[in-house]
Amino acid sequence: MTEPPPDRRPSPRDFLTHPAEEVAPKLLGSVLTCEIPEGTVSIVITETEAYSGADDPASHAYRGRTPRNAVMFGPAGHLYVYRSHGLHWCANIVTGTDGIASAVLIRAGRVITGEDLARERRGDRVENPRLARGPGNFCQALGITAEHNGVDLLTGTSVVWSEGESVPAALIQVGPRVGVSKAHDWQHRFYLAGDPTVSAYRLSPRAKPTAGS
Repeated sequence: MTEPPPDRRPSPRDFLTHPAEEVAPKLLGSVLTCEIPEGTVSIVITETEAYSGADDPASHAYRGRTPRNAVMFGPAGHLYVYRSHGLHWCANIVTGTDGIASAVLIRAGRVITGEDLARERRGDRVENPRLARGPGNFCQALGITAEHNGVDLLTGTSVVWSEGESVPAALIQVGPRVGVSKAHDWQHRFYLAGDPTVSAYRLSPRAKPTAGS
C-alpha cells in the first residue's frame, strides 16, 4: 500500500515568517477571533496594508526600535496594537524574521461570528458591510484594545488568528496605501475585488510622490 505524501504546508508560524508585502495578500480570507468575557467575535480579513522597517518611511519602525513599536520587530505571529490619532485602536499582524520590523495592518473585514456584539460596539445604525470597514472600526467590532498588544495569535486564547480559506489571486486587487503622507504610493495595499466591506481609498492631503515598490 502506497503511503500518502507528507503534508508540506508550512506551519502557521512559518506562513507568517516572510516580509510583510508577501504575507499581506495571503492574509486575505483568513480569520481573527477575539474571545473576551462579554462574548466572541470572528472577522474574515478583506483588506490589508504592508509595512516594513528602516526602508519604509510610512512605518512606525522607520527610525528604529522604541518601546511603542518593539512588537513589530518580532517574532512573527504576534499582534501589534497602536492608537491612531488618539482616537482608534489599530491592529497589525507581525510578520518576517525575528529582529527585523515587519507587520501587516488589518484594514477591513467581514463579521462572521458575533454580529450582534459587533453591532453593539459599533452602533445600531451601522450597516453590515461597515461593521469592520476601516482599521479603527475593525478593532472596535472585534474588541481589540491596548491590552492585546503583543499577544501571540497562534498560542494565545483571547485573540487567535486562523488561516481560513485561500483566496484566488484573480480576486485580489493591489493599490496604494490609504491616508498616509509618506510612501503613500507604494503598492502595498491588498483587498478583495468588489467586496463591500473594503474601505474607500483616501489620499492624505499631506501626501507627496515618493519612490518605492
